[in-house]
Amino acid sequence: MTLPLRPELVEVEPYGAPQLDVPVRLNVNENPYPPSQAVIDEIVEGVRRVASSLNRYPDRDALELRQALSDYLQKESGVRVPKERIWVANGSNEVMLHILEAYGGSGRVMMSFAPTYSMYHEYARDTGTTWVQGERNEDFSLNMETIRAAIEEHHPSVLVLTSPNNPTGTALTIEEVREVAELTRGSGPRINGQSTDTVFVVDEAYGEFRREGVPSALELLEEYEHLIVTRTMSKAFGMAGLRLGYLAAAQVVVDDIMKIRLPYHLSATTQAVACAALKHSDELMSQVAHLRETRDDLHKWLKSLGLEVAESDANFVLFGRFEDREKIFEELLERGILIRVVGPEGFLRVSVGTDEEDSRFRAALKEILK
Repeated sequence: MTLPLRPELVEVEPYGAPQLDVPVRLNVNENPYPPSQAVIDEIVEGVRRVASSLNRYPDRDALELRQALSDYLQKESGVRVPKERIWVANGSNEVMLHILEAYGGSGRVMMSFAPTYSMYHEYARDTGTTWVQGERNEDFSLNMETIRAAIEEHHPSVLVLTSPNNPTGTALTIEEVREVAELTRGSGPRINGQSTDTVFVVDEAYGEFRREGVPSALELLEEYEHLIVTRTMSKAFGMAGLRLGYLAAAQVVVDDIMKIRLPYHLSATTQAVACAALKHSDELMSQVAHLRETRDDLHKWLKSLGLEVAESDANFVLFGRFEDREKIFEELLERGILIRVVGPEGFLRVSVGTDEEDSRFRAALKEILK
């Protein structure tokens, strides 16, 4: 039997970072610390409260959760975003798909600049949006002239930049965000003879790990109606298994996305667990502070080995350059340590782990490099 699979999917391999049962897993940028007993108890109680009403559909607008996220962003970034201007979905993956379902599609362009997150082009493909990828500078910073020229040539409907960037860890300055926000005014596709703005997405999946003094793009939301800032609870909150992502934007953006969202897309249990975790944000952020310190120390240690190491504001470090990075990866794996072959040729990426995991990684890499 031959099924009518879309032609562009025939040669596609499903996405998949290696999931191997090894002692030290430092390949997918998870928070290595499990929830405390206090957080677990809060989650269990939250699920217990909603369990008796699971015969009913959940709050389709997730108003309690959106208010809790509004309160959290005020505390974390000093920016108050009303709950009506926050949107939640099943991981930042679904958030990006919602953005492209609203603003992408056939005949439209999504743009970013490599090296960057490997899933963006798949979001574009899945929504029938044309993917255009420019290049960053050699040090992984942005080249504004390259961005300007690409925007003028392609008139993208969506432009996404990650800050801190994955896989490099590079963060955007507030000046860079402002400059791109200005470049994307009136630069989108023409509709009925009228110019539109390019929707400018700043993906802050790793935003909580940024160094002291590095601002969030949330600070510019009031100035730019076409700016969207996306976040997740997978990383800093240690809730990768929860699958909860969200965005903050102008009211018109949320109104547009409401038009394409599926009804009741976020389960009652997901909402309850997320609300429970947010009640313990102070505790969870203390873990983030320790991971930041570990990252900075790991960065210095890798440089002391004579390696090329990218500056990082995330919970991972990109390092190299190796003539045969696959060989280094395999030798680490033989020692029970899983990292990631990703990014520019010759580089590897390691997530920040627990103190014990970090020590085991260092000992193994030092042995291999001898």
